[in-house]
Amino acid sequence: MQALKYARASSVDEAVQMLRDGGPNAKVLAGGTDIIVLARERRRKVELFVDIKHIAEVMALEYDATKGLTVGSATPLYRVYNDANILKHFPALTQSAHVIGGTAIQGRASLGGNLANSGPAGDSITAMMALNGTALIAGPGGRREVKIDEFCTGPGQNVLQAGEFIVSLHFPHPAAHSGSAWERFIPRNEMDIAVANSGTYLVLDGDVVTEARIALGAVGPKVFMVPVDSLVGKPLTDETIAAAGQAAKATATPIDDMRGSIKQRLHLSDILTQRTIRAAAERARA
Repeated sequence: MQALKYARASSVDEAVQMLRDGGPNAKVLAGGTDIIVLARERRRKVELFVDIKHIAEVMALEYDATKGLTVGSATPLYRVYNDANILKHFPALTQSAHVIGGTAIQGRASLGGNLANSGPAGDSITAMMALNGTALIAGPGGRREVKIDEFCTGPGQNVLQAGEFIVSLHFPHPAAHSGSAWERFIPRNEMDIAVANSGTYLVLDGDVVTEARIALGAVGPKVFMVPVDSLVGKPLTDETIAAAGQAAKATATPIDDMRGSIKQRLHLSDILTQRTIRAAAERARA
């Protein structure tokens, strides 16, 4: 482990000041399930940890039927997937939060941390993108909002600038007759990195899709949105669902690695997209 300093912030402004004063090797400590491992393995140089868990705003979990859902960046995953409102209105978020690590990890890890880590296979990121989430970021220049589907820029890379960190994540309340779903494929039953994952949000008017958002992970250098031209404005049929799966497959740019082949990941891009569309549609009709 590297020799480093620890500081506890009691407000967003104080955390920003600590990060600014600490320089480029000052890092936010929320759950710490990723950054501590990276520091211990010397894959990330850290000289100062700024603990933000004692800031009320980053530990919040607030739902309003009009305003939607706000989740603090350090709110533990177990609070997310155990929340009845999230399960009812944002099932894709519940599904993805429930599979990140094991029970012990879920007591510390957070959606904000998963997003800030910006891994191409980040499980919750595809769910958050499908749900049209927005990240509230604080830094030396003040606060700004960034759409989650624009947050990640490459493997482990994102839009955060020096001294900035994620304060909270916001999701608009789902429309009437909408549904969301999330699914992944892993070689083992649990506690593994996805070979591919997919999140989908649909709005139906009868059998016609009026809005769709589909995100894919682990099949490119970053998580990304899938074109939905084959769905929106058309009846939801086996043919249009299959066309959406093909659009996902055509957009994916996977690699071969120890977890899966290019051929397998392209196939999964198609299959997981179709599965999440069907599951989201079933919820929308219910």
